Parts: sequence; structure tokens; C-alpha cells
Amino acid sequence: MAEETRGRLGGTAEEARGRLGGTAEETRIVKRRIHEYPDDSWTIERALDDGAYEGARKAITTMQPDGVIDLVKASGLRGRGGAGFPTGVKWSFAPKDVFPKFIVVNHDEGEPGTFKDRELGENDPHQLIEGIIISAWAVQAARAFIYCRGEFALGSRRLDKAISDAYERGFLGEGIYGSDFDLEIVLHRGAGAYICGEESALLDSLEGFRGQPRLRPPFPAVKGLYGQPTIVNNTETLGNLPDIVLKGADWFRQWGTEKSPGTKVLSVSGHVNRPANYEVSMGTSLADVLELAGGMREGHTLKAIIPGGASAPLLTSTDIAMDFESLKDAGSMLGSGAVVFMDETTCMVRNALVTTAFFEHESCGKCTPCREGTWWGVKVLERIEEGDGRREDMDLLLDICDGIDGRAFCPLGDAAAWALRSNVKLFREEFEEHVSLGRCPFEDEERILVGANQGGGSGEAGVMPQPAAGVPSDADTQS
Repeated sequence: MAEETRGRLGGTAEEARGRLGGTAEETRIVKRRIHEYPDDSWTIERALDDGAYEGARKAITTMQPDGVIDLVKASGLRGRGGAGFPTGVKWSFAPKDVFPKFIVVNHDEGEPGTFKDRELGENDPHQLIEGIIISAWAVQAARAFIYCRGEFALGSRRLDKAISDAYERGFLGEGIYGSDFDLEIVLHRGAGAYICGEESALLDSLEGFRGQPRLRPPFPAVKGLYGQPTIVNNTETLGNLPDIVLKGADWFRQWGTEKSPGTKVLSVSGHVNRPANYEVSMGTSLADVLELAGGMREGHTLKAIIPGGASAPLLTSTDIAMDFESLKDAGSMLGSGAVVFMDETTCMVRNALVTTAFFEHESCGKCTPCREGTWWGVKVLERIEEGDGRREDMDLLLDICDGIDGRAFCPLGDAAAWALRSNVKLFREEFEEHVSLGRCPFEDEERILVGANQGGGSGEAGVMPQPAAGVPSDADTQS
């Protein structure tokens, strides 16, 4: 076996770690190949040299489907898209005697501040395909769909090329690895609707309908795409499977906590010196995450943190571990892993306005609490930000949140309420100052877009323009 395959087929905890200034460390599992081979990590040649598809081979040729499910259960792998539901448990819900079954990959990634799946899809598509093969074998699904965000132009081209290469090499199609197992993968590009990140709305969109959430139960694992059992998993979740199959559950559990094992890719942005994707062990403190990102920009201090995407309630301390349980105890959530650090120049009224306006724009309109509540919240916040706020507006905003939270048809409405409520409760004095001054007190301050790359990043995040490296352009593909 070539020396470079060591990270996939062997590997120790020490080899998986990587330092980036200071003492904080990354622990690379799903990002390892991207980090070690940045020039060609997405090609089939590099992937095979690095041991790709060996995990899928082991699963299909040496393990029973139930054995794969039991292994993933033992690993403690939880969904990396937001909800954190145990992956193996979700698989076990699919009835064994109903066919056909489907695997659907949620590669839509619409949460503001999140760009991890984009990097994984662009720079290591074969890892995703291998994860799909393993999951499809586990639940005995003969067809899989990758629901790709429509704006991911480069990523979709590389995924399309990777799927074609996998077919040519016999990793997809009929009789995979000499078995009687067949698998087809379909790449589907969405149209940029945030609501389609909700799995049942994604399925509606995939079927050709307007993306709106479905009433549950029944859950997709029982009755999903085209009314058949369907497993919906996130890109990062599936990227962990090849290593788990090859190295075992105990290997995976050496990182993270008892209830949140493994690693998490965090999309770090905001007023930091090195915005990028950082893969860290579950349970890593926010302080270490900030250190990895180079700290706050010079001369400025930390004011607030969004720890898990725009829908996550704000935090004001970095003395919190980044895992599902710790963030829940702190009154927030890990969500998609989008971490936004904001400094003292940030107007929290404007932050609440921008976030609420996003949810209002992306609301599918199916339910009244979300459709009307987000619209109402935007109107009140605009009034406060423009200097026409009233003393009672803060309590009104909290009442609006109470009218949405727990009453919306899907989590989009709840998320809008959580984000808005945390802004008002944590920074109520700032809201009141807007009212008393009759203007925004930050209007004369330096305004810097939260999340903008200020030139200090390493470029490793996958959000910089990258060469297509032989992959045809959209125009070439359509000709």
C-alpha cells in the first residue's frame, strides 16, 4: 500500500491532529485528504492512491447490512447537518421488507455562515460517494440522490465528474465489488431555497413540487421520497463513514465526548483574522476555536457569538465546549456548525434585523406563525433601527417570538424566534438605546461585514475562487 494511504487505512490520533498557530489543534478526519493534497484532492486518481473506496469494499464484501448499522450505532456518529440525530438509529428505522428504498444526501447547505459542505463537495467528492455506497448497502437502497445547492457551480461539476469516474471504475452501477448489489446515484441541483434544508421539504422539491415541509409522522425513513422508505443524511455525516468502517467504532470514539463522539467541521467567520473551515474534536472550547481562527481582529474585543448558524441563540462567552449537550445546556445549539464571532462594532439591532429578514424571506408561507410572525418582527426591527422605535417594542418582539416558537409547522419558524429572542434578551439595553437616542448609536462607527474575508485567511476554507483543474465549465457541459 502506498505511503500516502496511511491516513485512511492506518492512522493514529496523533497523525490526525494538526496545529495552526498557538496551542489549539485541528483533528482532521473528513478534511484530511483535502488538507494533505490540496492541489488534486477531488480527482479519482488521488482518491484511489489515498485509499478511497476501500471502506465501501470492506462493507459490501465482508459485512452484512445489519452489521454496518450496528457498527455506526456503536460509533455514536450523529447527524452533522443540524439536528444531531444518531445516524445508525435513523438507518434502523427503515423497514427491511419494503422496496425500493432511497438514500438522499442533503447537500443544500443554506444556513447563513455555513460553508463546510461546499468545501467537502468541491474538494473531496469521492469521500461523499463512498459514504453513500456504505449507507446504501446498510439499508439496501438501490438508488441515491445528491440534492446539491444550485449555487454550487464548481462543486456540482466536480461531483458530476466524480460520479462518472466512479461508474467507470465499477464503484457504482451493477454488481458492485462482484456482489449482487446495484447502486445508482443521481445528482440534482436545487434552486437556492433555505426551506429545502428541512428534509421533508427537500423531498417535495426533489419530487418536483414546491419545497414545503410535510406533516410528520410518517417520517421519511418510513415514507419519504415517492412514498418509499428514505434515509436523508448530511454531506459531512456521510464523510465519516469510510473511516468508521475501516478503523472501527473505538477509533472514532477516541475523539469527542461520550454522547458526542468524533469531530465536527466548524465554519468560522466574522471579525476574526483567519476565517475558514476548522475540523475539531467534539468538546473543543470556543476559546480554542477562536485561537485557531487567529483571534479577533487587532484592536477589537469580542461581543457576541453565533455558535451554530443564524438559527442558534447567541452566546457571549468562549468558555463553552462545542458539542451537542454543552451548547444545549448553555441555551444554544451546535446546529450546522457555523460559528460567527462579532466584535464591539456590531449593532445587535441590525444583527437581529438582518437575521429575521433572512428568515422572513425564506419562509415558505405554509403556516401563519412563521409567515406573519417573521414579517411582523422585521417591521418592528426596522422601526427601531431607523430611530422610530417605541419603549414597548422590546416586549412586543418577545411576544412575537412566543407566538412563533413551538407553533410553526417546521423548525424554520422556531429558529427565527430563537435567534431574535436571544438578541433582545442579551442586548436589551442596546435596543433601548436605539429608542432613547432616536437613531442607531453605531451609525458613526466603522461598519465591517460580518463574515467577510479580510485577507488574513489561509484560503484552506474552500471559499476562495479555485481552478477547475480540467473539470469542464457549465457552458462546456451544456454544449
